Amino acid sequence: MGKMERLDKLLALHLAESRKEVSSMVRRGLVLVNGVPAKKADEKVDPELDSVSVEGRELTLRKNLYIMMNKPSGVLSATRDPRAKTVVDLLPSQWKRRGMFPAGRLDKDTRGLLILTDDGDFAHRMLAPKSHVWKLYEAELDGPVGDLEREKFREGISIGDVVCLPAELFLPEDGPSSLVRVQIREGKFHQVKRMFQAVGREVTALKRIRIGMLSLDASLQPGECRLMTEDEKQAVFAKEDGTL
Repeated sequence: MGKMERLDKLLALHLAESRKEVSSMVRRGLVLVNGVPAKKADEKVDPELDSVSVEGRELTLRKNLYIMMNKPSGVLSATRDPRAKTVVDLLPSQWKRRGMFPAGRLDKDTRGLLILTDDGDFAHRMLAPKSHVWKLYEAELDGPVGDLEREKFREGISIGDVVCLPAELFLPEDGPSSLVRVQIREGKFHQVKRMFQAVGREVTALKRIRIGMLSLDASLQPGECRLMTEDEKQAVFAKEDGTL
């Protein structure tokens, strides 16, 4: 059981309405708690357990949201942009609350696993270099790479005047390939693409498939998303042996 909260306080936050307007909605019978019209605007509800709907639309009242998205190509990893569609624009209406943002970015044409949340502490912990959260990508290249490039990635690739931390390049068992996986623990601007450029290859398609030990849900189609479980939130920070 979670912490009990006043209904009018929660609805004012999630609907961006005044408490006076929320009280009016309650009096008019527009607010249901667990399928029953709310009697008073200041009644207590459990945001983690109780179902609350306004005018037939169910709200997600949890203190924080953690959403896994399969980001499609052509969409910006941003909260809003006047010229282009963003990942926040793709969220279902019940999850479009104030403060939602992508925790870490994927380039506009990069696809795959993206976490959206309104929990700044969670995002900071995930992105902080000292957390060493690895991100695994699948890359299609304009030509094959092999053992030489793998060793360069392990040593730390120089991009411009910056030296990247050692990264892991995974090759198929049958040798050099133009379809590879690469694992990094930083998030510099266009980092994966620039690392491959440094060894003479262009990335033609890029998809993130794992953050920490959290893998992209294969059932999510591009543009689809769902709430993460508690275990999945922990998996972001887990090592391969399961420890945190």
